[in-house]
Amino acid sequence: MHFKPYTLLILLVVSLSACVTQKIETTVVKHKLPEFSWDKMPLYMHLRKATSFTNKEIDHIAKFPLITFEKTTGSKTFGSTEKGTLKAAKAVKKINSNAKILYYKNVIINWKSYQEDEEFLKKHPEAFLVNTKGEKAFMSNNKTGFFDISEKYVQDYWLDHVTRMASNPEIDGLFLDANIKVLVPGFFNNRIGKEKQKAIETGYLSMMEELDKKLGKDNLLIANILRVRPEFKDSGREYLKFFDGSYLEGFEHENFGMTYEDYLAKGIEAVQKSAREGNVIAMSLGIGKALKNAEVGMDDTRKRVDKNTDLTKRIDYLLAIFLVCAEKYSYVYPHDGYAAGSSAVWLKTFPQYEKKLGAPKGYATREGYIYKRSFEYVDVWLDIKNKTATLNYK
Repeated sequence: MHFKPYTLLILLVVSLSACVTQKIETTVVKHKLPEFSWDKMPLYMHLRKATSFTNKEIDHIAKFPLITFEKTTGSKTFGSTEKGTLKAAKAVKKINSNAKILYYKNVIINWKSYQEDEEFLKKHPEAFLVNTKGEKAFMSNNKTGFFDISEKYVQDYWLDHVTRMASNPEIDGLFLDANIKVLVPGFFNNRIGKEKQKAIETGYLSMMEELDKKLGKDNLLIANILRVRPEFKDSGREYLKFFDGSYLEGFEHENFGMTYEDYLAKGIEAVQKSAREGNVIAMSLGIGKALKNAEVGMDDTRKRVDKNTDLTKRIDYLLAIFLVCAEKYSYVYPHDGYAAGSSAVWLKTFPQYEKKLGAPKGYATREGYIYKRSFEYVDVWLDIKNKTATLNYK
């Protein structure tokens, strides 16, 4: 095929223009999804430590592709959770620039140690949520209060705060907590009444819509949202439209009149559907038992496990639960609490993490309460009724 000279010139200009445009797009648009591989168990890290992390701890944290620094991180050493999180994130990024780091922010609870929150509440004490008597509403500990997110100026403050934090190069997105407390009427009905609870829920939905518009394009938004609840139409999946995925906790805890196995099976089904749709899954699974005085459904604090105990069977069971659900961008974190200083398994790597996994050969199959799934290097057998599992490595 032959072209006249001026035609060749036009084609060259168009080609160069396309290259320039492509280069601009790849440098401006941030790739927000974490690194992922089926080579070994895809792991997630979720932790907090009020003092600064040691070099050994930073080296360990930097091995994970997806990391959430919880409330209080670095607050005693650096003066606030904001500063502590940025210090820790910067240290991790020096070792692993590809690690995706999430800034923890509760959607309504006024956890202490956030400098900007304290400054805002000093100027606006009316921003505290009050109960039906006009008194400050509290968590069950009678110490921790809430923001009144039914008010537009409070919503604006929250959005401005997370936008500023997400603008830091060390932060790749947000971890949003207490979504379920806002969306399940029972939690706030007893504190502030049904009418105010509904206003809080409406305010939350408005915040999430605005958050998605402001930050969703370039930032990873992970919410604590998937949970089997009778109040949810689809185990919280109806709210995933605002987020890139879900963190999971309390996966074995509540049952609402269901048996353990029926409750867990519903949770597995919800995660399977969400993961297959491309949502990021950050599955938190407690090794030890939840503390009796802990909030229902929370994995934040657990009964410390004995580090001398053989945890092989328990870890196999938790990993099997994860593996029958996992798809690309699914990650798991078995733990005995998020506080680095009180965990018996902090800095520990279990042998199962180092074994070859390989890509799945298909979705999990189910017969009753038994699940089976094959990966390139391991066959998974899971019985959730008897709480047993086998990982057969090839």
